[in-house]
Amino acid sequence: MKTQIHSEALRQPNGHFSQATAIEARGRLVFISGMTARRPDGSIAGIGDVEAQTRQVCENLKAAVEAAGGTLDDICRVDVYVRNIENFERIHKVRREYFRAPLPASTMVEVSKLVSPDYLIEISAVAVLPDA
Repeated sequence: MKTQIHSEALRQPNGHFSQATAIEARGRLVFISGMTARRPDGSIAGIGDVEAQTRQVCENLKAAVEAAGGTLDDICRVDVYVRNIENFERIHKVRREYFRAPLPASTMVEVSKLVSPDYLIEISAVAVLPDA
């Protein structure tokens, strides 16, 4: 259902994402709110450790899409907000553990603040779940 788009007219992505992602317009759209490193018990995972926080964020994305009846493979777009863009490679190292081809389209931006000063990353996502 999801297809990774590649154009020779564009630079190859330097991270774990696609230039664009095409989705058939059938199915159910799921908009996942920004997920942080907050665990189900309310504690924050990996304070000061962007890889640990990214892993918890990905687990939270996984839980949200599974609650909707899908999988991480159904995610077609992620928007990533980070406190330090220099952590790009470390974040994508963890993303490789969770997302496989065809990869979601992605935007990553550095922001000065997130909801808690302990958060280093937040990711929102859009998934398209196939009709059952």
